[in-house]
Amino acid sequence: MNPRNALVASAGAALCLILSAATMRFGGPAFVDGLARKATAVRDAAGGQSITLAFKDRYGWLTRHPILSGGAGLSAETRREVAARVAAVPGIGGISWASSRARAEAPESLHCQSDVERILETRTIRFTEASARLDPASGRLLDEVARALRPCVGSIIAVTGHTDAGGNAEVNKALSLARAEAVRWALIGRGIPADGLRAAGVGATHPIAGLDPADPANRRIEFSVIVSAPVKPTPIDTPGPG
Repeated sequence: MNPRNALVASAGAALCLILSAATMRFGGPAFVDGLARKATAVRDAAGGQSITLAFKDRYGWLTRHPILSGGAGLSAETRREVAARVAAVPGIGGISWASSRARAEAPESLHCQSDVERILETRTIRFTEASARLDPASGRLLDEVARALRPCVGSIIAVTGHTDAGGNAEVNKALSLARAEAVRWALIGRGIPADGLRAAGVGATHPIAGLDPADPANRRIEFSVIVSAPVKPTPIDTPGPG
């Protein structure tokens, strides 16, 4: 890792460790609740009460990129109007329809994700023992991961940290999140846009299939393209009811 990238990653991870918990606990929920209230109001005004607005991603993390679903009995024009009004709410970063997920995971995105998985098949992003400090030896590996993820820019990319089951569960969860955040900042330093990266830490709750939860091999970082959601509202195509 060159000095500039190392500085960005280190500074970002440190800042996150200091502020992320307080921000998400006190600022994040209130901000997203406000977006949800405004989005619900414009949805209802457009006649889309049967359309559900989800402001959480598949990991349960709050997001400003709502996923719309339902509205099977509505006309295509009403669905388009609801989508346009929700996307125009200040603070919302873009919308997607639940039934568009298969379309969102386009061949390019799937190819991008499989490339990252192939890179990490035999190598691991490493950290200093019991900390979120990236091992300098992982710099070249992170360079490769960033190059592989570049075709996915424009999608929401989840960076998920895992630990083994040794030690305190809450400490493990916090450590896994801090490590995911460190990797997120390392990727930002390598040119991957911050708005498209989501960090999550799940501790030891998702061990590798067939492994003892206490096996150190469960310590890992995983990447997945979870939904295509533009950072800024763009013309919205409305899929069939879903």
